[in-house]
Amino acid sequence: MNVTVTPALALGDDALILSHRLGEWAGHAPVLEEEVALANIALDLLGQARILLSLAGDEDELAYLREERQFRNLQLVEQPNGDFAHTIARQLYFSTYQELLFEHLASGTGELAPLAAKAVKEVAYHRDHAQQWTLRLGDGTDESHARMQRAVDALWKFTGELFEPVDGLDVPLPTLHDEWTTRITAILNRATLTVSEGPQRGAWTAGAGRQGLHTEPFGRMLAEMQHLHRSHPGAAW
Repeated sequence: MNVTVTPALALGDDALILSHRLGEWAGHAPVLEEEVALANIALDLLGQARILLSLAGDEDELAYLREERQFRNLQLVEQPNGDFAHTIARQLYFSTYQELLFEHLASGTGELAPLAAKAVKEVAYHRDHAQQWTLRLGDGTDESHARMQRAVDALWKFTGELFEPVDGLDVPLPTLHDEWTTRITAILNRATLTVSEGPQRGAWTAGAGRQGLHTEPFGRMLAEMQHLHRSHPGAAW
């Protein structure tokens, strides 16, 4: 399957893969209210993915018929859910970035502006949800603090890729990087958490998901996500 890499494809893959990861919490979330919240965030992201992928081609084919190396999502969003703290740290890092990105895109006139203008409010909710849980867990019990700190540390290395260039995406990523760092650092400080490697960009380890190189858990997740469609090609409900 030949695929042209565009900003819509890359951002659509981010939303699609994180939507699937959050959907894995169905039936497993700590409390019923949180299961509903995570499901709603997953549906928001799936809606974004459908619009973005439709700008890049056939949304179903792009979601279900591509091979692993053809996906251009960030490595951050493909990381396993882990415990609840890991899911929250992943969401905090990504939704803060996505909120800044969509705010910038919404102020422009490119093809992604209408989507960004519509989605920026729901992304702000995603960020607030993750922020409130970060504060609650980080400044909670000794156990919740320790789990949240481990999650923040474990996922930090994937955040450098958020600010790597995306061909065709007219966004001042260095400016977003500075603002993202300021916002994340403020939240972690309020939660009595620390970034062990410091906020300097040089301390980050950028991934290569935008180049089609993914971490081991992604292949297993993709096989699960694509299984039904590939098992029954052309099926209609």
